[in-house]
Amino acid sequence: MEMLSLSHVAKNFGGKQVLRDVSFSVPEHTVYGFVGQNGAGKTTAMKMILGLLAVSGGEITVNGMPVRYGNTPTNRLIGYLPDVPEFYPYMTPSEYLRFCGEISGMPVKEIKSRCEELLRLVGLEKEKHRIKGFSRGMKQRLGVAQALFGRPKLLICDEPTSALDPAGRKELLDILTAAKEETTVLFSTHILSDVEHICDEMAFLHEGKIALKGSLDEVRKLKKASAVTVEMEYPEDTKVLRQAFPFLKAAGKNSLLLEEAERLPELLHWIADRRYPVMRIERQEADLEDLFMEVVGK
Repeated sequence: MEMLSLSHVAKNFGGKQVLRDVSFSVPEHTVYGFVGQNGAGKTTAMKMILGLLAVSGGEITVNGMPVRYGNTPTNRLIGYLPDVPEFYPYMTPSEYLRFCGEISGMPVKEIKSRCEELLRLVGLEKEKHRIKGFSRGMKQRLGVAQALFGRPKLLICDEPTSALDPAGRKELLDILTAAKEETTVLFSTHILSDVEHICDEMAFLHEGKIALKGSLDEVRKLKKASAVTVEMEYPEDTKVLRQAFPFLKAAGKNSLLLEEAERLPELLHWIADRRYPVMRIERQEADLEDLFMEVVGK
């Protein structure tokens, strides 16, 4: 089942078109990467999903229900984690989550059990200090707990790891991976390694339109060609080979990198004719960073 669907969505601000013909679907109980450079239009798209901006064209649905600008009922199905969540600093984590439950009208017994469940999920069940002393990573984890409190069907995360250190990023990514057991996660980011770490599928937004989308394996296969490492047995053969093929790059002792993989047959034929001993030939798997650079033309 599709939890979120954008169909031919467009957004104009005055005479400027920010998004055009944006279409992708997020399957239920997945982590879906929404990737793009800063300024690509990700935040604008998320504001339209939340009903905070009107679409200029196309349609957005959440759990099969159309999103309407303004007071949209679909927001009852959504939890939202901004890049910098804000809290009442004088409260402890459990006090803050209880407060969230009370203002939502949740029964008292359910509030208590939900607080305990979510604090365990985000690793703050033993934390008794006030939020004002929390690190950025601790605040992000509490933000996840807050966003999940009402058991949303869709959790939207806007650049949640952008300002975290490596340890904090790993903690948050592990929490989001666990969260897909009870919800669906739309993970907006420009950090491609995070996408490779936790996402099942992704869409890459570039200059206001979808440049790539699909599962990570499907997207990697779109890479024009994978690089190949060739390791020779003798240094003198490596030197001669590089002289004959100047486009080869040094890649360690007696190793050369061929970035134009389609030229591998030519290279191997040349080596075989001269009977040069080869220690290793290894194709390098394309990563999202390589693909990103191809798409943006850098």
